[in-house]
Amino acid sequence: MSDPRTLSTAEATALLGVKPATLYAYVSRGLIRSEPGPAGTRERRYHAEDVQNLRRRQGARRDPEAATEEAVQGALAWGMPVLDSALTLISGGELSYRGQDALALAETATVEEVAALLWTGEAGRWKQLPLRARLTLAPLPRSGAAPEALGFALVHAGAHDVAALDGRPEVLPAAAARVLNLLYGTLERHLGVPPAPDLPLHARLARAWGTGDGGADLLRRALVLLADHELNVSAFTARVAAGGGASLPHSTLAALAAVQGTRHGLAGVAAFDLLRGAPDGDPMAALREATRRYGHPPGFGHRLYPQGDPRARALLSALGQTHPGSPTVQAVLALADHMAGETGEAPNIDLALAALVQELGRGAEDAVTLFALGRASGWLAHAIEARTHGQFIRPRARYVGRWGRGEEG
Repeated sequence: MSDPRTLSTAEATALLGVKPATLYAYVSRGLIRSEPGPAGTRERRYHAEDVQNLRRRQGARRDPEAATEEAVQGALAWGMPVLDSALTLISGGELSYRGQDALALAETATVEEVAALLWTGEAGRWKQLPLRARLTLAPLPRSGAAPEALGFALVHAGAHDVAALDGRPEVLPAAAARVLNLLYGTLERHLGVPPAPDLPLHARLARAWGTGDGGADLLRRALVLLADHELNVSAFTARVAAGGGASLPHSTLAALAAVQGTRHGLAGVAAFDLLRGAPDGDPMAALREATRRYGHPPGFGHRLYPQGDPRARALLSALGQTHPGSPTVQAVLALADHMAGETGEAPNIDLALAALVQELGRGAEDAVTLFALGRASGWLAHAIEARTHGQFIRPRARYVGRWGRGEEG
């Protein structure tokens, strides 16, 4: 089975409309990367992404107007960058926050340090922010699920917290710290656990979930790896809300709502569903059933990481080291081995989160809670950046509906 990320000579020349000699010239000029084909052959394979990029550039020269429209539409769907940001870089299969490798940070950094790094550019500034302040939580409606409780708290804070209404750039990091602290305090209250503001945030979560010290370090790693992921659905939503003038709690609330999509935060629930049937039965049968149910293999593949999600590798590696013989870890290994042979897709962060949550004895809903708590640092960073730069996001729509006299636009 050929690698879908590469093309044969015939495929590449057909897409570009050129002869092989021209294709070889593109390679020699560094415009298209190539690599050896299957062992025992002299075939070369060409990176599909490079071929498509060159094809788009050729189209732009021939028809600039059409190319511009295609670029704009493509930019809104896994396309080119559409906004300037100094927060997170995803490039070459690697992830970094403010120029620091996220996987390296996950080895030792705390949630507080990474949050301060994203909000201010300096990890050491977390001690100057009220990340461990004792908050007086307002009485809120009872909620059945943790994300719902977090939403109620954000609604109230956005309406009543004076600090949340202060939009001066210099106070935004402190306001963000209050929001993040509020989320952890709200989760403690929701679970009926006394507040522990003196503990690091990951330790507060471990205590609330009753996972013990071993679980605390795994949660710290997960929260750091989740802190931001560039312009994903929820971060972009937070940015739009903040650009429109929404407070940090309300911008975070908007992002929390966006998490409830099956192609974003709820993807961890689908991966949890896959793992739930795998340890006690046939992992391959569980994979077939989950793929039939969801229309794709839950927890595998990522458009931004053709060679595999580095966050998933890091978290699953840590989980395997601390729980090497667990049925969950063994199921993940079996599933990953099968998928490598079937499609070449590797586990993504959704499968890693589902495995961690299951190993810690928590339910599927907690995969969403963990995702939201981790990503909140990034949501707040995007909101701060949008507010600080006065970035108002309001795209235009190209009308394609019915016109006044029954004509189609």
